[in-house]
Amino acid sequence: MRGVDAGGFGESHVRRHGLRRWLVAAGAVALTPVVLAGAQTTDRPEAHAERVADGTIRIDGTLDEAVWSTAPAVTDFIQAEPDEGAPPTDRMEVRFAYDDSALYVGARMFSAAPVQAPLSRRDDSGLAESLQIELDTYLDRRTAYMFGVTAAGVRLDHYHPRDDEGNRDLEYDPVWQARTVRTDEGWTAELWLPFSQLRFNARAEQVFGLNIMRDLPALNEEDVWSLVRRTESGWASRFGDLRGIEAVDPRLRLEVLPYVSGSSRVTGERDPNDPFDDGKNLGARGGADVKYGVSSNLTLDVAFNPDFGQIEADPAEVNLTVFETIFSERRPFFLEGNDVLTAGTGNYYYSRRIGARPTGAGEGDYVDRPDTATILAAAKLTGRLPSGTALGFLAAVTDAESAQTSTDGVLGRTRVAPRSGWGVARVIQDVGDQGSTVGGHLTVVHRGMAADDPLAAVLSRNAVTAGADTRIRFADQGYEAAFNVGFTHIDGEPDAVTGFQRRNSHLFQRVDLPVPLLDVTRRALDGGQVTGGINKLSGRHWLWNASVMIESPEFEPSDFGRLNFAGDYTWRAQLEYRETLPGRFLRAYSVGPDILHYSYYDRTLGNRYNLGVAASATFLNFWSTRVSLTRYLRGFDAQLTRGGPVMGVPLGWGVSWSLRNRAGSQTQWSGQANYQSNEIGDYTWGIGASWSTRPSPSLELSVRPDYSDERGTGGTFSGPINRQFLTTLPGGRAETFGNRYVFGFPDRTTLSTQFRASYTFKPDLTLDIYAEPFAASGRYLAFGETLLPGARDLRVYGQNGTRIERLEDGSYQVTDGADTFALPNRDFTIRSFRSTVVLRWEWRPGSTLFVVWQQNRESRDSQGAHVGFGNLFESLTASGDNVFAVKTTVWTSR
Repeated sequence: MRGVDAGGFGESHVRRHGLRRWLVAAGAVALTPVVLAGAQTTDRPEAHAERVADGTIRIDGTLDEAVWSTAPAVTDFIQAEPDEGAPPTDRMEVRFAYDDSALYVGARMFSAAPVQAPLSRRDDSGLAESLQIELDTYLDRRTAYMFGVTAAGVRLDHYHPRDDEGNRDLEYDPVWQARTVRTDEGWTAELWLPFSQLRFNARAEQVFGLNIMRDLPALNEEDVWSLVRRTESGWASRFGDLRGIEAVDPRLRLEVLPYVSGSSRVTGERDPNDPFDDGKNLGARGGADVKYGVSSNLTLDVAFNPDFGQIEADPAEVNLTVFETIFSERRPFFLEGNDVLTAGTGNYYYSRRIGARPTGAGEGDYVDRPDTATILAAAKLTGRLPSGTALGFLAAVTDAESAQTSTDGVLGRTRVAPRSGWGVARVIQDVGDQGSTVGGHLTVVHRGMAADDPLAAVLSRNAVTAGADTRIRFADQGYEAAFNVGFTHIDGEPDAVTGFQRRNSHLFQRVDLPVPLLDVTRRALDGGQVTGGINKLSGRHWLWNASVMIESPEFEPSDFGRLNFAGDYTWRAQLEYRETLPGRFLRAYSVGPDILHYSYYDRTLGNRYNLGVAASATFLNFWSTRVSLTRYLRGFDAQLTRGGPVMGVPLGWGVSWSLRNRAGSQTQWSGQANYQSNEIGDYTWGIGASWSTRPSPSLELSVRPDYSDERGTGGTFSGPINRQFLTTLPGGRAETFGNRYVFGFPDRTTLSTQFRASYTFKPDLTLDIYAEPFAASGRYLAFGETLLPGARDLRVYGQNGTRIERLEDGSYQVTDGADTFALPNRDFTIRSFRSTVVLRWEWRPGSTLFVVWQQNRESRDSQGAHVGFGNLFESLTASGDNVFAVKTTVWTSR
């Protein structure tokens, strides 16, 4: 681990032992469950459930059973939006009943105006009026389950893993039922919530935290039973109570979800000489997911030969930066119940590492590389104990993978991934009564590789991270202090560890380091990270926050996590003034400045700062807008030359603006624009828009075009920089350590449009269509090399005694004195078209049939001219693959 003294890097002993003591001390702070004093809400409204005999209630939405007239009704609702504290426009009655197996909800929503009730698929309210029941079944005042239904009968559900209304796990999909009926007075709803689908602790009387919400998009109105004011923080901690549920024990939960699937991949314009592509690749597989309730509040989920494919493709992109693109997780197994595993783990856990495309090389005239690593089995245990301890454990095994090769007609096989084991453990303990927590995490990756395995020269054998964190809330949840300390360890063969040291996230080989860091004999790297912050979460007008992050140079979580650069210090401070009460011209607004600081462990590089200000406003007609302005100050960047000397970054500025209409409109639209430039003439600008409408109650259409024009794709934290690193060549000047760090001046354009269409035949049968034509181009207007260490300007070829000539094949020949070298043509135009058509049918509760058609088309050339809408249409005719798949699941439970 690397420490710092006043003049730069300290000596080895100080580096390793001083930082270690610092991290240990930081860990002790993170594990100290200090809770500051403050009053917590105790005056809660109460609702009561009435017991009925089993089989009394039939779920049809008509509310014709006697209990829906005799059970105590909840009627004391209040507006949360738009007029906080005002009576609702229309009244509502909600009643609760239960038997030995389930909780029932019966609700009457009265309405003087026609009820807005378009159809949509599950978990999409589709601008329909809806009823939502929020249940804190653990009564921990931290977490909550939401069960809702729209006036059209579409079910809505999600999970709040934290005491925050906006923090939602949308992949929570329990098996339950709801029915609605439209009446002359409005509409009615009936919900059946099996106790087998709820997690709660064994008690003589079950008391659930409760909130009830009614959303009326046509009026931009939200009515609630237990109001959380705009100036307050918290969510489940401010619920009322649902009482009267007695003599109900947690049910044994055993659910089996077997599946079978078949697919066919049809290749367009296949090469007849490719022995691995016959044009039609057929596949079939089967497996099962098993959920078992280890106890009333712990669930074990085991997947055998799981199908971890994702239905919707990742968006197209062209990434020319040093940073990895992070895509969101889309696989249901890793999404459902993932809240505990991801909470507070930050850079340490990125679930898409499991089953990712193998990184090993395979060479030949034709290479058939696997797109993913096969996941043989996976299991996770999640839940919450009566003591307030949340647990999450995940384990998976991925198989060894090989690429098939063909060279001069000779077939071969090259191993590109070893068999690997993956593990994650996360524990979070509630402390006090205001949402404070203390927790810890552990991640482990082990790859089965012998010392002489070629993969052992590029992959780590073991990767371990561990950490502790605490979150302290006080003053009636008005403030929150957070602290996290983490450690990372990787080990393997010296060649593999050297590869980590040379990565863009470390750059230990940087030629101008005050003290050399690269050690080609090392077999391990150990590093650490500390983060801390304090936020003012609530208040009438003023909010603020401040945070800091410190990473040692050897910090390396990327085997299972994410990392941009290690060996830096970052701190940020923000201040916001807001108004939440409607005024003469605006319903609400906020404005405030922020400052961001960045520096390296190498103190010779000094500091870099961003200064910004942002403002947002909601108009009386519910339209909203936001504008931000940022000033990028001069500084140094250690990553631009990929291990060469540091380069200066120029003074720059940026502005962004967005505008959208009201969220409850049947036709919704938004627009945004941004512009950045710097003192040496680089610029980046982009515009985007979105539009969606409902031509009929069952059909929703949307389109989202985006266009950008960039002369500065090599930008980092400090703003756009018109320099794209291309390569390192020998023969440079002494000032640049004998090398040429070659850059291009790129001119890039990107145009894409996302189309979506959704047709709902009935709430459990939907057809979704997604299509994205995409085009991107890049051409290099000039080339140059690093002028001097720390300089912002380049030594441009064709000037200062150098000559550059473009050859017939598009490449360039550069002459610098007696030295002549070539630069290949890197201009490009890429066109791609990705689409997915999915028919979803929940043919019985918990059992779903999927019929899928996916397209993936792509073409490219070396022209580099600016792209336009014609290029988008050209992407439709590019060659590519068509994938057809059918999958069905069958849910059984006892």
